[in-house]
Amino acid sequence: MNAPQSNRAWPETLTRVPYWVYQDAELLAEEQRRIFEGPVWNFLCLEMEIPNRGDWRATHLGAMPVVVTRDIDGAIRAFENRCAHRGALICIDDSGNVLRGFHCVYHSWRYDLKGNLIGIAFKDGVNGKGGMDKAFCMEAHGPRKLRTASVCGLVFGTLSPDTPPIEDYLGAEILGRMKRVLKKPVRILGKFTQALPNNWKLYIENVKDTYHASLLHTFFATFRITRLSQGGGVIVTGSGAHHVSATIAPSGGRPHGDSRPDVAFSKEAVPTNKEGSYRLADPSLLESVDEFGDRIQLQILSVFPGFVLQQIHNCLAVRQVLPKGIEATDLNWTYIGFEDDTPELRRMRLKQANLVGPAGFVSMEDGAVGGFVQRGVATAPNEQAIVQMGGELAESQDTRATEASVRGFWKAWRACMGI
Repeated sequence: MNAPQSNRAWPETLTRVPYWVYQDAELLAEEQRRIFEGPVWNFLCLEMEIPNRGDWRATHLGAMPVVVTRDIDGAIRAFENRCAHRGALICIDDSGNVLRGFHCVYHSWRYDLKGNLIGIAFKDGVNGKGGMDKAFCMEAHGPRKLRTASVCGLVFGTLSPDTPPIEDYLGAEILGRMKRVLKKPVRILGKFTQALPNNWKLYIENVKDTYHASLLHTFFATFRITRLSQGGGVIVTGSGAHHVSATIAPSGGRPHGDSRPDVAFSKEAVPTNKEGSYRLADPSLLESVDEFGDRIQLQILSVFPGFVLQQIHNCLAVRQVLPKGIEATDLNWTYIGFEDDTPELRRMRLKQANLVGPAGFVSMEDGAVGGFVQRGVATAPNEQAIVQMGGELAESQDTRATEASVRGFWKAWRACMGI
């Protein structure tokens, strides 16, 4: 279905977002070129997914298929997953190990772990006939190569020579909060891909929206997990590109899972049943430990354009946001723990994983609400969203009752897009 016509106008203020930005096919192609292939660092994979020489992992840079490898010398390489011959995928599986390099299944063109073209089947022809022209130079052909950088066990990639060093790109505050969570070697506990029925930017907005949680996610309020009156706030980098939202655990109160009235929630509307309260059949779902020693019970960190690091109690995960069309997004989840976790802590992480994801008690709403917006604005390309909670600027605040980090995203997005 063709999107309704828009005038592509944009207001001067960051507090208004025109709905045509979620509907324009030409804009999506421009985002791929100017953002994902531009001067940004894109999350590709975890280092521990390619621990050995010859290990490789298929991933994406926006819409571009990419291969990440561990080279013979131990260095991490990345290149476009596209054969230089006829454009087929070089790697059709998700991961593997190929010390001798790759070959395309279509015509067996071969590549080393750096992405260099090193062999062509029947290059010299058969029985003196056919083959490639003698002047053909393999070194001049091959998939595009990415610069890579690793930080806290995360692998990022960029196509642009203008992208600053990863530490400068993140900034001290974001890097510090990243190191807070990823403080030691990790172990993957599980992974899956969630298909979202909306434009990728709507999910990024949701991640950066720091005050919807106690409204949209009624599980949080029902079981007294988080509320806006708790301590915490939001960090927004100067460019607006990255953010961290944190919630401080209350110093006292009732145990998790005890939904009896308490003073902290006395002025807030909390869902109840006819008996006056809901209770979990297994309250241990909400048991947690302060493993970071700072009483931060929930931290959501994002790196522009599409990376998310979550800590919800002891449930740790990284998320990769990938556009798949104007109204389609893939959200890749990887749940993690630490190599030295006790069996008890690992069980706690796995149990708490039921809070998030497409069927989670909390965040299943996030997977649906973007679709509600996509459908709601279907015939209103020239109308505008109001993003004015907490003021008009994209700046750090000591409250989560703000949309400052959402405005920050649009500040960074507009800078990349030249709008």
